[in-house]
Amino acid sequence: MDDVINQYKGLIPDPLLDKLREEISKRKVNSKDLGKILDELKRTYELSKIHPGESIGVVTAESFGEPSTQMTLNVFHFAGVAEMSVSLGLPRLIEIFDAREKIKTPMMNVYLNSPYNKDPLRVRKIAGIIKEVKLKDIATNFYINIQKFQVEVLLNKKKMKLFSLDEKDVLQVVSHVLKGTNARLGVDKIILNFPAQEGSQLVELYKIKEKAKEITVSGIKGVKQVLPVKSGNEFMILTAGSNLKDLFKVDEVDAVRTVSNDIHEIKKVLGIEAARQAIINEATKVLQDQGIDVDIRHIMFIADVITMSSAIKGITRSGVTGEKESVLARASFETPIKHLVNASLIGEEDKLSSVIENVILNQPVPLGTGLPDLVIKMKGNVQ
Repeated sequence: MDDVINQYKGLIPDPLLDKLREEISKRKVNSKDLGKILDELKRTYELSKIHPGESIGVVTAESFGEPSTQMTLNVFHFAGVAEMSVSLGLPRLIEIFDAREKIKTPMMNVYLNSPYNKDPLRVRKIAGIIKEVKLKDIATNFYINIQKFQVEVLLNKKKMKLFSLDEKDVLQVVSHVLKGTNARLGVDKIILNFPAQEGSQLVELYKIKEKAKEITVSGIKGVKQVLPVKSGNEFMILTAGSNLKDLFKVDEVDAVRTVSNDIHEIKKVLGIEAARQAIINEATKVLQDQGIDVDIRHIMFIADVITMSSAIKGITRSGVTGEKESVLARASFETPIKHLVNASLIGEEDKLSSVIENVILNQPVPLGTGLPDLVIKMKGNVQ
């Protein structure tokens, strides 16, 4: 069987041949039938190829534009609790292709190493370690004592016990963050003083009180909510908020399988290739959730366009479109006057090598039948 398949090496891509081997191993196929299957596979593969001169950019744009207009209006999915809502549908697709730095619902799928992923109690404990806990989450109240000119933070012992925190740990974190402020323990409270200064001490006390509320005393910064769930035969954690860099420092976390939906963060932590794959995965997920089938090659193509400069640049006037070589192509998208004036100031030249600039000038585009040029071979000397 392998001898017959190997004859098609170079004619059919290796991944397709490997998939075929996997499929025929489950069935009884003789050499004659295998030959017919390989011929049909080769024919189908040849038909699926893009023809020279085909306008793949337009086809890709249409492949996303047409089905995205038919997406459902239900664009939020609640994974157990309201805090875990996830953007879906057209808003999420726009987020991905515009390469927005701040997305509406950042989240992570946190997978754990064995044996932690089998025990629900351990999973809950790890979820508690991951969740960001601020001082306001474990405090009953924040008071300004005007008489003594100090801020008093009343601690909630029950909540502290829930997050495995003691008063000394909290005091150490507060002292480190509020440098220049004298922090000490009282009876079930933390007292914050600051050196006497000229001017309004009351305003300074209020600033310290507000700053103290937002101090992260434990957990990973940015992870606002955690939700342990069962996935297949193991437990994992869904998080509202994303911080891969700090999450990977937790020993129990499986850094290989853990993913975030924040493309820019993936690029910072794992590199541009990982960001490209994340764009493909996220776009595919959105389309599949809506029951829409778009060829993977269109999704891969748009991911390549967004990441080809080793940075993530959206399909916007300041991103991919703003960096086009053609002046007329840039001007046709948005703010035409700005592009034309800037080009005239530096004497920029347009090679007219793409579609839109030739359409503007009412001449054949270099695609399809407009791609080949007529070349005449002349015999003898031509005057």
